Amino acid sequence: MIIRPLEKVDLEFIYQQENTRNAMALWFEEPYSSFDELSLLYDKHILDQSERRFIVQEDDGTPVGVVEIMDIDLLHRTAEIQVYINSAFTGNGYATKAMAYGVRYGFNNLNLHKLYLYVDVKNASAIHIYEKLGFRREGTLIEQFFAEGKYHDSYFMGMLHNEYRDWVAAQK
Repeated sequence: MIIRPLEKVDLEFIYQQENTRNAMALWFEEPYSSFDELSLLYDKHILDQSERRFIVQEDDGTPVGVVEIMDIDLLHRTAEIQVYINSAFTGNGYATKAMAYGVRYGFNNLNLHKLYLYVDVKNASAIHIYEKLGFRREGTLIEQFFAEGKYHDSYFMGMLHNEYRDWVAAQK
């Protein structure tokens, strides 16, 4: 598995994912954007220091997903992290490895104090991955997101830099 920065050549893969209804429901976003819109967003955000996006791919170059660090707040040293793996590749450990990479990058490269995420309370597989990596539930947000025609409750999960250091030490 390779994780590398998002490039313009990856937009076709992102476009396919963003036009998959169940994929965007996991991110609580509306599906169906145009390729032109995606290209404009890429051009607008390429130098944006408040986000980092990485492509997750197999060794042969096949893209399988994306990990994103967004809303990077340099004053408070916090950011949101999220991962998406194409359903054809789930169950192979990509999400765990991609999240671990994103967490390591956030704390070690961006010098963040806290990473956080939102996850649907019914997404047990994602919750398992996040808790395995050291995230903890900080609260439940009632009817926080609208997706697939209904409101969803969401866990707000977080990890502090010192908790990450303790988690890394425990893995050795």
